[in-house]
Amino acid sequence: MPKDRADLPPVEELLTAAVTALGGVERPGQVKMAQAVRDAIESEEHLAVQAGTGTGKSLAYLVPAIRHAAESGDAVVVSTATIALQRQLVDRDLPRLADALEGLLPHRPEFAILKGRRNYLCRHKMAAGMPEDEDDQLFDPREVSATGRMVQRIQEWANDTETGDRDEIVPGVSDQAWRQFSVTARECLGAQRCPSGADCFAELARERAGAADVVVTNHALLAIDAMEDFAVLPEHDVVVVDEAHELVDRVTSVVTGELSESTVSLAVRRAGRLIEQGVADRLQEAGEDLRALLAVAPPGRVDTLPQSLGMTLALVRDAAFACITALGPRNKDKDDPENAGLRKAAFTALDEVHDTAQRMLDAFGPAAGHAGSGDDAEDTGDPEDSRESAASRGGAPGGGPAGGGADARSEEVHRAEVVWLEEGRGRVPPTLRVAPLSVGGMLRDKLFGDRTVVLTSATLALGGSFDSLSRQWGLRTGEWTGLDVGSPFDHPRRGILYVATHLPQPGRDGLPEAYVDEIAELIEAAGGRTLGLFSSMRAAKAATEALRERLDVPLLCQGDDSTSQLVKQFAGDPATCLFGTLSLWQGVDVPGPSLTLVIIDRIPFPRPDDPLASARQRHVAATGGNGFMAVAATHAALLLAQGAGRLLRSMDDRGVVAVLDPRLATARYSGFLLNSLPPFWRTTDPAKVRDALRRLTAGS
Repeated sequence: MPKDRADLPPVEELLTAAVTALGGVERPGQVKMAQAVRDAIESEEHLAVQAGTGTGKSLAYLVPAIRHAAESGDAVVVSTATIALQRQLVDRDLPRLADALEGLLPHRPEFAILKGRRNYLCRHKMAAGMPEDEDDQLFDPREVSATGRMVQRIQEWANDTETGDRDEIVPGVSDQAWRQFSVTARECLGAQRCPSGADCFAELARERAGAADVVVTNHALLAIDAMEDFAVLPEHDVVVVDEAHELVDRVTSVVTGELSESTVSLAVRRAGRLIEQGVADRLQEAGEDLRALLAVAPPGRVDTLPQSLGMTLALVRDAAFACITALGPRNKDKDDPENAGLRKAAFTALDEVHDTAQRMLDAFGPAAGHAGSGDDAEDTGDPEDSRESAASRGGAPGGGPAGGGADARSEEVHRAEVVWLEEGRGRVPPTLRVAPLSVGGMLRDKLFGDRTVVLTSATLALGGSFDSLSRQWGLRTGEWTGLDVGSPFDHPRRGILYVATHLPQPGRDGLPEAYVDEIAELIEAAGGRTLGLFSSMRAAKAATEALRERLDVPLLCQGDDSTSQLVKQFAGDPATCLFGTLSLWQGVDVPGPSLTLVIIDRIPFPRPDDPLASARQRHVAATGGNGFMAVAATHAALLLAQGAGRLLRSMDDRGVVAVLDPRLATARYSGFLLNSLPPFWRTTDPAKVRDALRRLTAGS
């Protein structure tokens, strides 16, 4: 064993030892990636690595990361987008890797998982018995009873848990039940002030992370650590972002603000216990005005601020500020933990309401931000431009022009955020949201600024280039290196990409009958074994209903059961088919004969009425770029590549990716999309594809 850090073996030797110990096979792409990660860490240059399925990319970045941690004494943070990959790293990859490298490093590598504070049981909140935030009268009595049973299970589990991690509770519990036992980082009193600070589960998790060589977290917590004034993660100088194709969307979710009757009512309930009733009533009345306004407004993007909305936002903002003022100094009652906890919770809810209302006003310029008012505008969106006019016609109160003219273009260039209204569903009321048009600047300044970042995924090079995603990340030329280490799979020999050019272009009126016929013929040729990826749940359900009457194979549809259970059923029976939407495009790993055919119904462009995507597209166009290619085509390329990647999951897999949308072969942007996909053998001949599927079925 090396006696000091200067004796550390090279990355290549450590990787060989790890692969041998784990019973794997070292692959050229894996070695190339590990060397590139080592070089990036040493040169302090950002690196983007595309590593196809089967490369062994987890080991390729973990080995140089652990070596760096052993050499520098600093932790390396590994961020993932999904719980599944976090669990794979912590429960399987890292323990086995630590065993394999223990004799080659100064100490056995240590690792820890760290989640947001909301994921851990709060001992103080549980002991203090703080009042519930929800108004039970709003809920169905049966749901209240179900929540009560979950609360009881949490209380029983709390007596035995050593980590306080919500994911330990099986089966899981609802957010409503869990909120009664957890706090956010902003609501937390802090370890020094909290009576339970010494035994705090979240603090204990942070302590474990502080002593680890590798800290596994998620993109959301990584973003919070980078954006907030307070540190969440331990000191680190290297970050590995796995599943990096999802980084922008996850960061956008973190920095998206929302305002509704519910958020205002929560603030009123929390503050109303601590301030004069009249002051709290003022915020309650402003919330009721907001509810009435949003109830009659059409959902969609708010392009210009109507006077009624501006005035209401200003009322909400000012009433929240009055409540904040009435609460007094923030450090008041610091020697009374129970009251301090109630006050901290009230401040948190009020700050969110106040700051979000102000942020929405600011999105429309300084005048709106100060006065909270604006002029009503007539919707002048061009109905012939479906991609632009749909978003414009769906604008929230007051609507507004979709663009056109120097004034509109100038406004788009300077606007930093977009505001939109989401319609209510069930118990969820209509909700105003605000999000940045781009998070690239935030990532550049906050995440990439003072640390080395390695970004990796099976899908990063879109259209054959990393440029689309590097722009979204805010990286500039010369600050980063891109590398595609390829895939161990022989795509041209193992897979066929079939584009059904004989079919009509998809329309807006659901799934065409010709598509249903094509799907039926393909599934019959494949003998089941089909994963159907649809651009909408409506299309997935329509196909399921139509084909269950025509086919003899079992056909599952997302929503019939939990997604994990459906995937398990699908993998266990080769004759079974599984249809679904977005989560299946990226979340299915079924090697072997159960998956021979992947069907994609249409190119997965964002919905024309998606407020954030349409605003970003228009903003790019206003600044002189190609908004469609930068936003819509990039989004579609990512999902297409992820969907096609479901086919080959092991070295023995073979099959067909069938795209029913003829635009993939005929549209002017088809080259960009095709160059984003694995290099399968391509055909547009349906007879050849059906014959190939029959041969595969007969030989399996």
